[in-house]
Amino acid sequence: MQTILLIGVLIISALLIKAGLSRVGLPPLVGFLLLGAGLRLMDVGWSIVDNRDLMRLELLAEMGLVVLLFRVGLESNLKGLVDQLRRASVVWVADVAFSASVGFVTAYTLLGMPLISAVIVATAFTATSVGISVAVWQETGALQSRDGEMLIDVAELDDISAVVLMALLFSIIPALRDNPAPSSALLPTIGLQAGGFCIKLLGFGALCLLFSRYAERPILSWFGRWKSATDPMLIIAGIGFVFAATAAWLGFSLAIGAFFAGLVFSRDPNAVKMESSFLPVYDFFSPFFFIGIGLRMDAASIWAALPTGLLLAVAAAGAKLIANGLPLLLMYGRSTALVIGLSMMPRAEISMIIMQHGLEQGDWAIGPQTYNAMVVVCFLTCLLSPPAVRRRLSGKTV
Repeated sequence: MQTILLIGVLIISALLIKAGLSRVGLPPLVGFLLLGAGLRLMDVGWSIVDNRDLMRLELLAEMGLVVLLFRVGLESNLKGLVDQLRRASVVWVADVAFSASVGFVTAYTLLGMPLISAVIVATAFTATSVGISVAVWQETGALQSRDGEMLIDVAELDDISAVVLMALLFSIIPALRDNPAPSSALLPTIGLQAGGFCIKLLGFGALCLLFSRYAERPILSWFGRWKSATDPMLIIAGIGFVFAATAAWLGFSLAIGAFFAGLVFSRDPNAVKMESSFLPVYDFFSPFFFIGIGLRMDAASIWAALPTGLLLAVAAAGAKLIANGLPLLLMYGRSTALVIGLSMMPRAEISMIIMQHGLEQGDWAIGPQTYNAMVVVCFLTCLLSPPAVRRRLSGKTV
């Protein structure tokens, strides 16, 4: 009964938080993080969460991870990306390369983190949670403009590359663990690990492509005959969970399997149209991922992690602003460069998935203080970016 009561209270609290923060133009995930952190503090004082509760909340958090990445893949427009690749790729390459470099230098050189931790932080720096800023663009009617289309194109490329980099990173981490000091002798081992990863990824991608071409539409057509409008979308969600579990079994992660599953269905207009039926599933499970992040925060060490988090937040925000702003400054001018750079600052879902995966490896990969510092990055970038974007868009014709 305790677990059921706890889950019920968290669901109601998450819905109230979402409604309240949406009214003031703030991203709900900030509230979800605070909800998880508050639950952790209450547990320290009153021991309200036992081991069984934690196991069940972790399961819900994993399901939240799957629906988050499934939706990212579902909303990706691969055909549109290919058409716009030439235009958006210059910004995207600069974005990923510069953000990763700034993340690594900040973590490894300035903060003195171990090599593995610095590489994980650098990978987390490449991701963007553009959904935080897109809501502002939609409010102001700017999303369908030239600048809005560029933002979506670059952000989608960011998402795809961050998920692939995450999977590649955790395939080569064992080699880095065995050889913690940077050395050219590591290159053959890393190359072997990366080669094996690429072969497996191509095989998994081929499986997804075959399913997309020969099985996806017949399945949707068959279930589309059912009277309930939500049933086909639930089948799609179920297939997404199967793909996620298959990817985890192959040695990838739930995240990359869910993302690929979303990509499989993103090419079908009928599946994308049914996304509204998926929203209740998304709204139910996705808050638990962020609640789980807050619940993992160590209240005793969060203050110790604050200076590191503030420095990383400044580096993360500055990296995206410069990496996106400079190419766009040359292409479209100062106003476009600034508003898109500000819009690309938030780090949330994919960044924290990368950090969570590192935390699960153990202290040799990511320690609690580094994890807490990246939670601070997530919190600050998601809190500060939307008002700045809104201010720029309200005074800018796009």
